Amino acid sequence: MKTLSLARVWIPLGLLCTTIGCAIDDDGPSAVGQPDLAQLQPAQSCGALLDDLRTQALAEMNRRLDDNLESALAGNRCWNEEDAFAAGSPSPGAPAQSTGGGARSVSTTNNQVAGVDEADFVKNDNRYVYILAAGSLQIIDAWPVQQAHVVSRTPIAGELKKLFVHDGHAVVYSSPPSSAGQSSWSRGECTYGYSCDFTGDGKPTTITVFDIADVTRPRLLRTLDLSGSLLAARRIDGAVHTALTFPSPGLQGLEYWPQGVSQCGTTDPLEMYVAFAELRQKNTAAIMESPIESWLPSYTDTQPGSPPQTAVLGGCDSYYISQLSEGQAFLSVLSLDSAGALPARATTVIGQPGAVYASDSALYVAARHRRSGTDGPWFYDASQGVTSATTIHKFRFYAGATTYAGSGVAKGHVLSQFSLDEHRGYLRIATSSGHVPDPNVHSTVTVLRQGGLGLDQVGVVDDIAPKEDIRSVRFDGERGFIVTFKKTDPLFSLDLADPYHPLLVGELKIPGFSTYMHMLDDDHLLTIGYDAADQGSFAFFQGVLLQIFDVSNLADPRLAFKASIGTRGTSSEALTNHLAFNYFAPAGLLAVPMTICEGASGSGTFGDRMTFAGLQVWDVSTTSGFSLRGGVAHVPTAQAGTRACSSWWTDASTEVKRSIFMDDYVLSIARDIIHIQDVRSLGTDVNAVPLTAAP
Repeated sequence: MKTLSLARVWIPLGLLCTTIGCAIDDDGPSAVGQPDLAQLQPAQSCGALLDDLRTQALAEMNRRLDDNLESALAGNRCWNEEDAFAAGSPSPGAPAQSTGGGARSVSTTNNQVAGVDEADFVKNDNRYVYILAAGSLQIIDAWPVQQAHVVSRTPIAGELKKLFVHDGHAVVYSSPPSSAGQSSWSRGECTYGYSCDFTGDGKPTTITVFDIADVTRPRLLRTLDLSGSLLAARRIDGAVHTALTFPSPGLQGLEYWPQGVSQCGTTDPLEMYVAFAELRQKNTAAIMESPIESWLPSYTDTQPGSPPQTAVLGGCDSYYISQLSEGQAFLSVLSLDSAGALPARATTVIGQPGAVYASDSALYVAARHRRSGTDGPWFYDASQGVTSATTIHKFRFYAGATTYAGSGVAKGHVLSQFSLDEHRGYLRIATSSGHVPDPNVHSTVTVLRQGGLGLDQVGVVDDIAPKEDIRSVRFDGERGFIVTFKKTDPLFSLDLADPYHPLLVGELKIPGFSTYMHMLDDDHLLTIGYDAADQGSFAFFQGVLLQIFDVSNLADPRLAFKASIGTRGTSSEALTNHLAFNYFAPAGLLAVPMTICEGASGSGTFGDRMTFAGLQVWDVSTTSGFSLRGGVAHVPTAQAGTRACSSWWTDASTEVKRSIFMDDYVLSIARDIIHIQDVRSLGTDVNAVPLTAAP
């Protein structure tokens, strides 16, 4: 393990204490992880990879049989005997392009990193809108807006998710239809990981490539069917990189309860031992005799006019093995070109899924880990008392493909993709250890740099905001901003110019908290979040807050303007999904989906009157603040009732999902319709485009 000098992990306390008071533990350096345990080892051969997979499977099989034998001897599964025998195995399974004749100025996807496009269910250029709705890829000729209409609908089977559009091609992500008897339950997408985890939705993924040079007649070019679930996808120019998580390595058909053995403890103990031993021997033989194709993820590649080709996802030399066994799954980054002309290439690691962040040169997957006991290897020395950690796997982009570059570890857990940022070869990651109301909760910013196959810790700011956890993060070049919360909203500013000595230099405490921060310009942050009502030892979240912070003086951030919207129960898709937040700089306009509720008492009760459901448009200025331009209503208030006002703060959702500005018009996008209005006279449609297929 690489040893760090104290100068590289301690913060200059004198300067920090003078500025805002000490937030750093001055008893010694902050916890330093062991990146060698996070690093992955390349498979030396198919035989070595198969041996490792078999070893893991044997360990897991023996563990489950040992647990079941103990349960059988105790007779504590009697309640489930009939169901267990009927099932045969009672143990649960492991879990903007330019086109002619269009608008002069348009808004596009709110990407985290400039030049790194993020997949979404809607894309647009200055004339066309490409959207996944009503079971089809729909292309809308949106300019002029008064004549906007659907020019083609291309049916796609299953659940439609996201797409990219580039250079006359569309790359569409979907999940195939559930087969008869198969559960259609889905975990859903996790975009804001305060009360969810980045595990994918558990459904297989289909990637379909279309030629859309003729928007009226999209032409199928290629289909890739994979058993893995979509985590995230990024496009850089014509290269599309997709992060997928596959089920844990294992064989179908293994059994974990011997036939004829009672779960009520009535079977003779000797017979139990013999039956379990025989089953163990049978499972072991099945594991040891299985070929490598039975273990590795595979995909089916189908092109029109050719028979489907099924193959293992990548060669054995593209697999990397973890040193720790924690019920890991396969995590793959699949690269292909947006035209679907080149072979798909993949790099796969045996590790857990996580939040995905990508710069223009690398993709990172940040996976959360929690230590529940004291046995076995861990990413931190036991004396440091670190029980929550994030491993970061780095994949480097090269010639349209991805290669594994190395791994590291950071104390605590990430909140979202915005918890990570790469700048001049250094990765900054903001994490929280614990959750409110844990009295030991605090946050950390760790700086990592590539060193061989490891991401080594070179700088850290620890013990940020004791007793509070992170609610939003934004990095901007050599600066960083963090919002934490328990009762108030401390906005912390960080000077990251020296990655070896990051500094916490400013703090501002105000009511409420921000869930998303957006750089309005070099000196101002534009945020969306919640107001809060102080209750003594905690605070209730209230209505939605829009705020502008002046961060021109990093040591003295100030609240410049704010606008309050509704009472408790008011919600916006933009609170927990940045793709719904649309700041249109050329016009100084902000569009946010909104469900506004009134009537809350200011404590823990939710509002009982929905007064608006649609898209709000605000004028935003660093000199005059916020001014409501108006709204595009989607749901009549009489139809909503009180149910629309009961959203918990982490489950923010609205009827409107996205918006697009095209010159002086705004397109307000729901799943079933697009309303188009003039931003100079909001309130009346100039056009509406239904997204449901015509009867």
